Parts: sequence; structure tokens; C-alpha cells
Amino acid sequence: MKPIKVGLLGIGNVGVGTFNVLKRNQEEIRRRAGRGIEVVAVSARDLARAKERVGGTVPVVADPFEIVNHPEIEIVVELIGGYELARELVLKAIANGKHVVTANKALLAVHGNEIFAAAQEKGVMVAFEAAVAGGIPIIKALREGLTANRIEWLAGIINGTTNFILSEMRDKGLDFATVLKQAQALGYAEADPTFDIEGVDAAHKATIMSAIAFGIPVQFDKAHVEGISKLNAIDIKYAEQLGYRIKLLGIAKRVTVGGKEGVELRVHPTLIPAKRLIANVEGAMNAVLVHADAVGATLYYGKGAGSEPTASAVIADLVDITRLATADKEHRVPHLAFQPNELTNIEILPMAEITTSYYLRMNVSDRAGVLADLTRILADAGISIDAMLQKEPAEGETRTDIIFLTHQTQEKHVDAAIAKMEALDAVFGKVTRIRLENLS
Repeated sequence: MKPIKVGLLGIGNVGVGTFNVLKRNQEEIRRRAGRGIEVVAVSARDLARAKERVGGTVPVVADPFEIVNHPEIEIVVELIGGYELARELVLKAIANGKHVVTANKALLAVHGNEIFAAAQEKGVMVAFEAAVAGGIPIIKALREGLTANRIEWLAGIINGTTNFILSEMRDKGLDFATVLKQAQALGYAEADPTFDIEGVDAAHKATIMSAIAFGIPVQFDKAHVEGISKLNAIDIKYAEQLGYRIKLLGIAKRVTVGGKEGVELRVHPTLIPAKRLIANVEGAMNAVLVHADAVGATLYYGKGAGSEPTASAVIADLVDITRLATADKEHRVPHLAFQPNELTNIEILPMAEITTSYYLRMNVSDRAGVLADLTRILADAGISIDAMLQKEPAEGETRTDIIFLTHQTQEKHVDAAIAKMEALDAVFGKVTRIRLENLS
């Protein structure tokens, strides 16, 4: 059988990794796919660099629309990133009857519903394993491996930049700004790291996973997004003393509130018990913990970025499409795991309605009665204390830190309690609130 013909949109780090791994492992891939997979054209803005990267073995063009309109290309691999141009190219490829592989989580989190609907109507496949957690096959696990299960929740360390920063802050006791500069110097963080450090990248990925896990449309606009830029090194230290580590988690959870089903979709710094495996994921590594009713907890760990790890996921998608290209479209794996007409519009809950535990730190006057006032406010809000840490003030100091760990409660109750605490004369500045998940 003739090789299936592929066009690459972009030949950056992931593109060149895809090109090289396809070339290096072509015989192994052919044996698995049932036919060869051949890159026949590449588009890139920097033609000279692109030609050098492909070694003059395939045509390189400046106009990406030449790829999506190419009559021989059957699969378009979109690796340019961003929103609008990528959306236009992907939709054009679909309209031309071409299958699409993309590593673009931002595109799918924002425009996924439109793209999947267009692909369904045209009878082509859109594959996106590389869009979440790099080389970790988490999309396939959620969509196929766990298909017998009702997935209850998932929690993931799905941004390597922030995990590297948090690991360095914990290990070396450095502040956020210092470690960010180190991460940029080492190439772990972009010159403009906003999407990473403010949680947007992780929220894109969590949005995609939530849609597959629960059979709902992608709804990035309803996700709560909170990054690590305001995280204080002292809180990482206190968390450690209490037996916890702080990670930026993407969380999607199916819950029932007032007899009605809802979904929590949130990204924020989170205390995790240090004994949990996921709490010990360090550096730029990624991990996703999934809890389902039949199988229980499963953990997926590996490199969440990088040229060849991400290329591994891109090529896995190419192999899947190659195997299924001639199959009846009704018998292919649905894009979001559930049949398109079976997706449900379960409400994404506002943060005020979510339920979790909390770490609360306040800087207070070191005088009698302050602790009693604080605990009374929590008790009046119906918030139960799980643990407390009170630091001895340094010699000559009149202030100290008090830290509470709470049992589970709704965010709106904590909001109200914090407002009352900050109104006390004995409390200086803002109360630091970090959510806590036991992941048990």
C-alpha cells in the first residue's frame, strides 16, 4: 500500500522532532501503521532554516495555505501555535477533506467545539494527543483506555515551566522572581512567560481533559485560572513543615451541589500531601492523576514538552489516523470520547461553589486574644480547623504568622471569613489563601 502523505505546518522544535523521528523510525512505524507515513511538504516562515532542518529532502514553502490546499496531502500536521491563523488553516484543511493532527492546546481550548463539529460534518479526524502533557499519552488513556469508567476527577501537573520554578523555590528557598530568571536562562521559560506562570497554558490543557473525561463541550472561558506569580517562598516553607508540597494543578472534578450535577474546572497553586506520588514530580516533568469508579486512581507521568517527546505524541496520532483512514467514520473514536450527539451541558461551577480545603496564612499582632478572634470567625462561618501552625516571633518583633489548614468547605464561606479576618486591627495586610487537595 502506498504511504499516506503528510504536510507539516511549522518546522520548529516539535516539527523538526516529528520529521526526524518519522525518518529514524520509519520502518517500525510502517509495521505498526500498516503503511508508510511520508512527509511530502513543509511550510515555514524562515525558509533557509527550514530547508536546513529537512536537509533538502522535501519541498519547503512560505505559504501555509499551499499545504492545506495541496491535492496529494491527506493529513495536515498543525504545529504553528496561536489562535486565528491556526484556526483558519485547520478549518480549511478540514473543508478540503484532510485529517488534522495538532499540538495546539490554545486553539482547541478556545475553538475546539467549532473544529470538532466541522470535522464531524466532513467525516475527517482531528487528533491532538500532543496538545496535552507532551509525550504522555493522557488523551488516549482518557478517551480509550478508561472508556469503561465513570471518571470522577483528574488533577494534573501539566506545565513544566511552573513545576520547575516551584521545585527550585522549594529546594533552594529562593523567591519567585529569582527562579523565573533562572528558568528563562535555562530555556525552561519563554522571554514572555505569562501564559505559563499565570496558569493559562495549564487551563487550556485542563479544559481539553475535562471535556473528554465528562463528555462536555470545551469551555475554557468558564475555567478559573490562577498562576504562581504571587506565590511567596515562605508559604512553600510553611507547607513543607506541615507535610505538604505546593504544585500548580489543573483540576477537573465531577460533583453534585444541591442535588444538581456540576463540574469544577480550575487551575491554581495547590497544597498536596508530600506522601502522594504526584507531589514528588519535580523539575519540568508532568503528571496527571485520574480517579475513576472502576479502576480507581491511575497516574500518568513523563516529559510534558520537548522536541522528540512531543513528536512521539504527534506520530502516535499519525499512526492512529493512518490505521483508521479507510474506516467507516461512524466507527472511529469520537474526538471527545463520547458520541457527538451525547455531549451534555453540565454546568461549570463558579469558584464560590467549589468545595475543597484551605491553607490560610495571616500576619498578626503577637498579643492575647488574637487567635481566639480568628478561630471564632472560622467557627461562625462553619469552617472546621484541621491543623494550625503559629510561629514564634523573632526577638524584638511584635508580629507573627498564624497558619490554619481547614477541613473541606465551600469557597464562598472562606471568602466571607477572610474578609472578616482582614478587617481585624490585629491582622496586617492580606490573608494568604492557597487551596488544598488530599487527592485520596
